[in-house]
Amino acid sequence: MRGQRQTELPEDFWIPIPLDTNNITSLSPYLVPQDHLGSLGVFYSMSAFMFFLFVTGTAINVLTIACTVQYKKLRSHLNYILVNLAVANLLVSSVGSFTCFYCFAFRYMVLGTIGCKIEGFTATVGGMVSLWSLAVIAFERWLVVCKPLGNFAFKPHHAIACCAMTWCWGLMAAIPPLVGWSRYIPEGFQCSCGPDWYTTNNKFNNESYVMFLFCFCFAVPFSTIVFCYSQLLLMLKSAAKAQAESASTQKAEREVTRMVVVMVLGFLVCWMPYASFAVWIVNNRGQTFDLRLATIPSCLSKASTVYNPMIYIFLNKQFRVCLKKMLGMSGGEDEESSSQSVTEVSKVGPA
Repeated sequence: MRGQRQTELPEDFWIPIPLDTNNITSLSPYLVPQDHLGSLGVFYSMSAFMFFLFVTGTAINVLTIACTVQYKKLRSHLNYILVNLAVANLLVSSVGSFTCFYCFAFRYMVLGTIGCKIEGFTATVGGMVSLWSLAVIAFERWLVVCKPLGNFAFKPHHAIACCAMTWCWGLMAAIPPLVGWSRYIPEGFQCSCGPDWYTTNNKFNNESYVMFLFCFCFAVPFSTIVFCYSQLLLMLKSAAKAQAESASTQKAEREVTRMVVVMVLGFLVCWMPYASFAVWIVNNRGQTFDLRLATIPSCLSKASTVYNPMIYIFLNKQFRVCLKKMLGMSGGEDEESSSQSVTEVSKVGPA
């Protein structure tokens, strides 16, 4: 794909791959099925996958919110942040994933330019809030467990303030494409929308926007997560070494190490493809590439609405017990055994 050709296209139009035709307007992703990009099986498979993300992601995150509302003991400062994460995931699954499911079924952006901007905006703001919520969770664990500020207590009003900040940061990332700094356009198979990091039209300053996203919305939260969890692991290893004969401490170290590895890997799976692909394109203008590859990072980021709750919430034993009780799948004895089985893991993991 050549950068020169991209700048010749109308403002709200995008041709994803070079085509041997003089009538490119007949292939508008807002007007006709994009069958030149893939077979019917590919589009319908993607539609089915997005429907799965819509149903599963919406159900899991609604249950998370409902369970926290129903059980008072789950309303801790950390669970406020987990609920904030669930709300952000719910926004992405109910709007972003559903829109993609609907458009993949028609094989083009059937909702038009307005629908494209709505889907791109909601997916971006929800994704950014989710991403920053993960960083806030890591920061909270570092403050509570490692105590870098001494006896500072992380209280509910601190958690609420952090949640509000994640939405401010999310809006800072999602609003600019609506007001001229970059823009939302169809991506990949042209059935989902995201910020324009493909074209070279200087009118939208796409390069600077992509670098802003990479630095502020990926590098900073990722560095926060790695730093906080590495400090937590170092502290736990030190405690385990001092209590080498303690089976519970050794078990806590293994479990928390596993949880931290899963958390960091989940973050990378969600955001590394998007960040690396966008930065590569910005730094390799004029290079030919297949834009259909952009579908991969888009799907991985939307899939986070399913695996984020599993990592951060369903690994929380107390939450699992309450959820089973709410669904009528367990009795009070499970809840009692859960409260009696607290170890160091609950003090350093998401609990």
